[in-house]
Amino acid sequence: MKIRDSKGFTLIELVLVIAILGILAVTALPKFMDLSTEAKQSSRDGVIGAVRSGIALYRANDMVTNGGTGSYPASLDANADASACATCFSTILANGISDSSWTRTNATTYTYNDGTTTTTYTYSSANGTFQ
Repeated sequence: MKIRDSKGFTLIELVLVIAILGILAVTALPKFMDLSTEAKQSSRDGVIGAVRSGIALYRANDMVTNGGTGSYPASLDANADASACATCFSTILANGISDSSWTRTNATTYTYNDGTTTTTYTYSSANGTFQ
């Protein structure tokens, strides 16, 4: 009696593999959904860090150039109020920041909108803070 060679998968084996892959996909999906939010937050934090560093460098340069305690910039860029950031923070960063999530509200206030929340940051030229 000849035993039949099997050269394929049975329907049960295929269903089990598909079910296992489905379970793995469903458990991994929430992690991938959070990646987009985390990336936006990291982008925002990077811009804030660059702005704060630029303010400090502006003051240090003023100290070297003019002596004394140095001064902070009067404004962070020359964009119009209520404009999306095409070249925001160009006074303190060489090429500015081009990010449509940032909007210049006025000379000292900027808002960041990540699609779910809007956060406002205020610049103080008296002490150089950007919070």
